[in-house]
Amino acid sequence: MNRIPRWYPHQRQIVNWMVTVGSVLLCLIVLPMRLPGMELLGIAPNWLLIWVVAWSVKRTIVQGAIAGFVLGLLQDGMTSPYPTHTLSLVLVGILTARLHKQRYIQEDFISVAIIVFGMAMLAEAMTTLQFSFLSNSEAGINKFAVSNFVQLWKEHQRIALASAILSSLWAPVVYYPLNRWWQKMNVFEPS
Repeated sequence: MNRIPRWYPHQRQIVNWMVTVGSVLLCLIVLPMRLPGMELLGIAPNWLLIWVVAWSVKRTIVQGAIAGFVLGLLQDGMTSPYPTHTLSLVLVGILTARLHKQRYIQEDFISVAIIVFGMAMLAEAMTTLQFSFLSNSEAGINKFAVSNFVQLWKEHQRIALASAILSSLWAPVVYYPLNRWWQKMNVFEPS
C-alpha cells in the first residue's frame, strides 16, 4: 500500500515558507518583464501589489503592513527608491486586511479582482503624489510648476487605469494557487 509520507509540523512550516518566499521571488522576476498579452499602453500588471492583496486578504492588519513594507523595499531595490513603493504597498496591505476584518468582501475571484483594481488605483495615486511633491519642490511655485502638475495628473489617469485593469485581470493567477496552498497549510495547523 502506497502511503503519503507524514510531514512533521516544522517540515510543513519550512515548505510553507519556501512556497511563500518563492512566490514573492517569482513576482519580483516577472515584475520588469513585458510579455505579450501582459501589457496595456506600455503598462504591465503590478505583481507585487497583487501578492500583497492575496496575502492580506486573510491576515491581520499588522501582517499586511509588514508584507507591504518588505515587498515595497524589494521593489525599491529593483527600481528607484524615489518615489518609494513602500508607502503604497503598506497602505494596500493595511486596507486589504481591514476590508476583510470588516467583512465587506468575500473570498472569491470577483472580490479579489475588485480589491486589486481599487488598490492599484490607490497605489498609483500615491506614486503620483510623490512625483508631484518632487516636481513642485524642484521647480518652486511658478507657472511652469502648475502646468507640470496638471500634466502629471493627466498622465496619472492613463497609467492608473491601465495598471488597475491589468492587475485585476491577472490577480487570479497569483491569488488562486497561493490561496489554495495557504488553505491546505491551515488545515494542518493546530487550533
